[in-house]
Amino acid sequence: MGRVVTLALRVVLAVGIAGSLVVQVVLVPLAARDLSGAGAEVLRLRPALLVLAVLGVLTVQVTMVCTWRLATMARRGTVFSRAAFRWIDVVVGAIATASLLCFVLGALLAPGEAVAPGVVLLVGGLGVLAAGVALVVLVMRALLVRAVDRDAEATALQTELDAVI
Repeated sequence: MGRVVTLALRVVLAVGIAGSLVVQVVLVPLAARDLSGAGAEVLRLRPALLVLAVLGVLTVQVTMVCTWRLATMARRGTVFSRAAFRWIDVVVGAIATASLLCFVLGALLAPGEAVAPGVVLLVGGLGVLAAGVALVVLVMRALLVRAVDRDAEATALQTELDAVI
């Protein structure tokens, strides 16, 4: 990966991490305050909604930190190693957790009349989309496994060839 691409990705990730911290520290407490004036149905859900918001932002932060680390490995040329699998596994777990959080949010919002059914359907669709992204990352991980295996095989063959020559 080129230096410019790595730098651009790091800038985007740094802005994303900073923005997500603002969401957690500033916007979630403001939303909590705004929800205090809502109806009884929403007040009942307020603690759960706030926890889900913080956890949802946390899953995004974890994904961004792991992406930063993988970009560093790609820049150094070490991404085709078993060490990259740990970071990818964490990304898959974070995305799967985000999907699960969406489904939990939809389940919390579904009963009653506080939220339109279309909103619940959109939240469920977002959960399905996140699950799909987790599956795509799993497929990419499988491709990386094959690439690492092929690289190890090529290195072994090169060593044998060097010994023969």
